[in-house]
Parts: sequence; C-alpha cells; structure tokens
Amino acid sequence: MKDESKKDGSNAGELLEEAELIRESGKAVTKNAKHLIHCLNVIGQIEGHYVLAEQNKTTKYEHIIPALVAIEQDRSVEGLLIILNTVGGDVEAGLALAELIAGMKTPTVSLVVGGGHSIGVPLAVSAKRSFIVPTASMTVHPVRMNGTVLGVPQTLSYFDRMQDRIVSFVTKNSSITEECFRTLLMNTEELVLDVGSVVEGAKAVEIGLIDSLGSLGDAMDCLYGMIENSEKRYAD
Repeated sequence: MKDESKKDGSNAGELLEEAELIRESGKAVTKNAKHLIHCLNVIGQIEGHYVLAEQNKTTKYEHIIPALVAIEQDRSVEGLLIILNTVGGDVEAGLALAELIAGMKTPTVSLVVGGGHSIGVPLAVSAKRSFIVPTASMTVHPVRMNGTVLGVPQTLSYFDRMQDRIVSFVTKNSSITEECFRTLLMNTEELVLDVGSVVEGAKAVEIGLIDSLGSLGDAMDCLYGMIENSEKRYAD
C-alpha cells in the first residue's frame, strides 16, 4: 500500500506539472501515443523586446526559445507539432523563432487554425511541412512599426532590408514565388486601412504559401510519417 501511495502521489505531481506547463507557456507533451510528440502553441501576439499590456493574449519568445532547444536535444521527443493562431507581433522575435524552427533536425509540422497573420506567416512556413484548416486565413502585409519613427531615409532603408529578410525566408521555406509574395504584400485594394492581402486556406495552398489543406488528424498523420522516416533516432 505504501508503494502504491507513492506511485499515486508521483502521478498526481506529474499531472500538476503538466497542467502548470500548459497554463504558463501553452506547451504540452503527449506520452501515451504512437510517437512522443511535443505540441507547441503560438497564440495571440508574439511578445518580443517589449512587454505588452496585460489584457493581450501573448506568446513570449523567451519562453519558446528554450523549449525549442530542449526539444531538439531531447532524444525521447520524436516530433514537434506547432499550432498557430496569431495576429503577429514583434517582427525580429517572430523571425528569430522561425529561423530556429527551420533549423531543427526534429521532424516539425505546423497547423494554422484561425489565422497566421503578419510575422505568423514565416512561423507557419518554418516547419518542414505546413497545414492550414479551410476556415483559417493568412494576412500578408509590409513591415510596420508602432511608436516614434524618424522620418529619414535610413528608416525607410531599414524597413526595406527587414522586408527583404522576411520575403527571402518565406520564399525559401515555401513554394510561393517572390513575385507572387511581393504582389500580396503591396496589394492596395483589399485591406481597408492597410496595404496587403488576406489569403484564405485553400488559396494559401493554391499559391504555394502553405503546403496542404487539412486539420489536426492530417497534420498528425504527416508528422508520424516524417518520424518513421526520420534520422533523429539516436543510437545509445
């Protein structure tokens, strides 16, 4: 009875730890499954160098970076599923996360539900395979900045270079052409108060921005297939 009590206490402790992990950072690890998958949520705004207001739902990049490092080095984690429903946020922070995901050897699949807007676009295409549900959309627009902006040529040059970095990353990690992506960026006829385009699920796949139209089951099947053909199965 004593051993069973210890076991029950240990299980309860693990459940509490997992619940706290999900509550604090939106991360979860599935254990009783065909393969050990880490689920990572990117929800709301990407919070980077500046702390956003308390009422904003945010994903903090300082939480995601160590999680990605842990996933990549953990031999027991076989794949990463990234669920995206984001309105964008800090451009440099989002692009940094996208670069880290793109450089992982761990099999990765992204699934856009709701929306993958602004810097969420590079995050969506950073996985080795990307999915989008039919009702989701991607909002593509040029780099913007809040707050005081100096009206000098250097500012415009900085924006252009930042935009070029994003365009280069997206076109390298998806099937969309640079010409098509820049056309979406500079569209003046669709967004009422902004320049850019809203691309719905099927259209995002048609133009090559996202790999496949599908939902959770499709993304999981794809990830399982990648795992079973993966080289990230370390020998002891």
